[in-house]
Amino acid sequence: MVKIPDKMKAMMLTEYNKLELATVPVPKPGKGEVLCRIRSVALCGSDPKMIEGGYKFANWPPYFPFIMGHEWAGEVVALGEGVEDFKIGDRVAGEAHAGCGVCDNCKRGHYTVCLNYGRDGRDGRLDLGHRHYGFYWQGANAEYNVYKTNSLHLIPDNVSYDAASLCDCAGVAFHGVELAGVTPGGTSVVFGPGAIGLCAMQECKALGSGQVIMIGRGKKLEMAKELGADVCIDFEKEDPVKRVLELTNGVGADEVMECSGAPSSPMQACRLVRKKGAIAIIATYKDDAVLIPANTVNFNEIKIIGSKANPNVSKKVLNMFSTGAVKVEELITHRFPLEEYPRAVEIFEKKLEDSIKVVINP
Repeated sequence: MVKIPDKMKAMMLTEYNKLELATVPVPKPGKGEVLCRIRSVALCGSDPKMIEGGYKFANWPPYFPFIMGHEWAGEVVALGEGVEDFKIGDRVAGEAHAGCGVCDNCKRGHYTVCLNYGRDGRDGRLDLGHRHYGFYWQGANAEYNVYKTNSLHLIPDNVSYDAASLCDCAGVAFHGVELAGVTPGGTSVVFGPGAIGLCAMQECKALGSGQVIMIGRGKKLEMAKELGADVCIDFEKEDPVKRVLELTNGVGADEVMECSGAPSSPMQACRLVRKKGAIAIIATYKDDAVLIPANTVNFNEIKIIGSKANPNVSKKVLNMFSTGAVKVEELITHRFPLEEYPRAVEIFEKKLEDSIKVVINP
């Protein structure tokens, strides 16, 4: 029997730009929920922005104090009423989204765009609540947290907690890759060798792309080469559009995964993708107004796809971790205890010490 304490440590966002380590009650699982001991939490690019108030328009967080953290892995330590699909001791990786399960989008499997998003259950309708853990619902920056079972996935035995905490990150990449599609033996281009881009690059190769081209710069571009990118283009040294067209005999790439968030990248993606090609917009942008060449998109029948989060891909991604098709341990450059979370955020946000993925071990 696992001994569960009454109190736990949690890193609280008490107001914008103010973090505080606090002692709070350990939550108790309700119907269809489990209590998990959090072993690993990976920082996401959205975390510093949320701390600084960059998501006020989305009402993230909905109140203070708030526990952030949405890329995580841990261990099931207590079961709520009616839970039969998990047992105490199970090693699990979590998704940030748990859909309401009753709206049209959820019924079709599109639970990251749940029509009941934002109904957090405080109106008494817990059955209609969409939970966005770490954004709109308390997250994983603590020793324990409660989760709906439909947001959890078993971790393969040969995958560590730290690696499994990147399931969300790699899943975000894989959802976009699946939506765009990968042409077996074809050419895939990935913009941005950050953690999501490096995962997308490996996923394209795993799905049979004949040539994967990474566009970026610096140490992360070198990492892309080490992890298997066939061609690396440094955009500070050469024109990515011209180079991709040269590599494809003027035809262009079959598909493009835009993971950089640079405002110029969607325009470039449209210029270097082939006629009838596909572009997945996986990144988010500081300014919502990003230009694309509309006539080129029209005349070449280019498919541009928005991709949000990681629905229905976690099991596939964890299997890729297990087989080595996607290597994520190499992306983890720093590890910190929960008490040093502010320092971890600083290193991650400012890209100090060649950081890529920073993991917290509560």
